[in-house]
Amino acid sequence: MKNSEELIALLHLKELGDHNFSGNSVSIGSPHVFGGQVLAQAVHAAYKTISKNRYLHSLHSYFLEAGDLTIPIQYLVAEVRNGGSFSTRRVTASQNGTTIFILAASFHKKEEGFEHQINFPEVKKQPEELMSWDDMLQKFGDFLPKSTKAFLSIERPIEFKPVRIPNPLDPEDLPPNEQVWFRLKGKKQTLDYRTKQEILTYISDYNILNAAFNPNASKFNFGNTQTASLDHSMWFFRDFNFDDWMLFSAESPNAFGARGLAKGNIFTRNGKLVASFAQEGLLRPKKK
Repeated sequence: MKNSEELIALLHLKELGDHNFSGNSVSIGSPHVFGGQVLAQAVHAAYKTISKNRYLHSLHSYFLEAGDLTIPIQYLVAEVRNGGSFSTRRVTASQNGTTIFILAASFHKKEEGFEHQINFPEVKKQPEELMSWDDMLQKFGDFLPKSTKAFLSIERPIEFKPVRIPNPLDPEDLPPNEQVWFRLKGKKQTLDYRTKQEILTYISDYNILNAAFNPNASKFNFGNTQTASLDHSMWFFRDFNFDDWMLFSAESPNAFGARGLAKGNIFTRNGKLVASFAQEGLLRPKKK
């Protein structure tokens, strides 16, 4: 995928009737289906059963099996509840009769109320001062480990600019956090809030486990550690636009027992808090 248009096409599913949907997959460099893709496609399926005046405000999900990139994923939506203000949906994703993912999502009608939000975090550099993944590949590609070069070589619809770039040839332990600027590639377009939420859900599964890796980065990396998303939760707060850079800011309070926890927030460049997220991932050192 090269741009946001192709990403939106991927997230849109084929309707099979009776709240059943089917979607295809695109690799992001892993041999298995990207968790963010399944998340976003499941949100899209749930939205197909929701009235137009209600919007996703929270989701909670579990990744149960690795997805096969070569066969379609089937999504079945169950209408759990339709209340006066909230609607709840359960989405089950499966391949060849095996459940690979489950999602619970809640949708809320627009209402007025009081508000507050945390401050925009301190960021050492603005995106114009940083290199993107594409820039790093072009400048350092001949010196990078094969696995890192292969990952960066994948075409993506999102441009990422990490605030801190670790040296893969001289790894060191880092603080348990991660900040990444991101924006969509392709032509700027007017998107409805539902589509923006689906895209942001897709993006939220990138970079998140780096925060849990960082304190042990001198010894462990994605090459010598088995990794997988175990669960993923998100909360959506305010509408936003993809017309400028946005900040993904994560921190990890704990890693233990071959699992790491990361949580954080997503802000617009002008400081508006649009969503929060949390994920626990498998971080299992590979046996030599």
